[in-house]
Amino acid sequence: MELIVENVSHAYGDMPALDGIDVTVHAGEIVALIGPSGCGKSTLLSIMGGILKPTKGRVLMRGAAPAGSLNPFTFVFQDFALLPWRSVAGNVALALEHHAMDAAERERRVADVLARTGLTEFGAALPKQLSGGMRQRVGIARALAARPAMLLMDEPLSALDAQTRELLIEDFLALWERDRLSVAYVTHNLDEALRIADRIVVLSRRPGRVRRIVAVETPRAERGSASGRAVLAGLHAELWAMIRAEAQIAEREILAEGAADG
Repeated sequence: MELIVENVSHAYGDMPALDGIDVTVHAGEIVALIGPSGCGKSTLLSIMGGILKPTKGRVLMRGAAPAGSLNPFTFVFQDFALLPWRSVAGNVALALEHHAMDAAERERRVADVLARTGLTEFGAALPKQLSGGMRQRVGIARALAARPAMLLMDEPLSALDAQTRELLIEDFLALWERDRLSVAYVTHNLDEALRIADRIVVLSRRPGRVRRIVAVETPRAERGSASGRAVLAGLHAELWAMIRAEAQIAEREILAEGAADG
């Protein structure tokens, strides 16, 4: 399924957040959204998923959802959002409980996504018994249980240490290779964006506008090679050159706003 954002703008009261955004996420594509703090990345993701109605513009869907899909979009957030009193399997099943299906089908779906995310042996564990990386795996498994057409991921790895983040990137890409979901992925981490994305949308500081859309043409299988790393290093420098000055200004604006509120 393809998602098309057409001339989307949004404001919170008198404060503009987004201005004239045009972005398309093609079927089976991973699109990363990057930009300075406060530029509207999460707002744009919420508009894409229908949580938030834009002040102006529209979001269109083109194409059919996968067979057995229960939701066209599913979100994965950085804070895991797991229920501490439910087991791993119980947290995954939560995504299915408001849909009409019998217990056997629900159990089959839960078992399937636990297997795909390497969580089968942890099905009975409680979230407090898991590492941060394992808890985020549960969040991803829960999202996949609904068989969405598109994953909307809002800094899903930002709360994790570097080694855990690297492992989860590898796991996520293995899952993506199997299912080829469309993915919109918000991140502050340029290396993360370059590892996973087909294209990177660079937003300006608030109000967020599309400054540039950068294609990452190196195949994912070659991005870890010496030649691949050299290409990605060049793209990293190019992206940082676009963002650096605006990121500094955005940080000063956020600090000034915080001081004024205090």
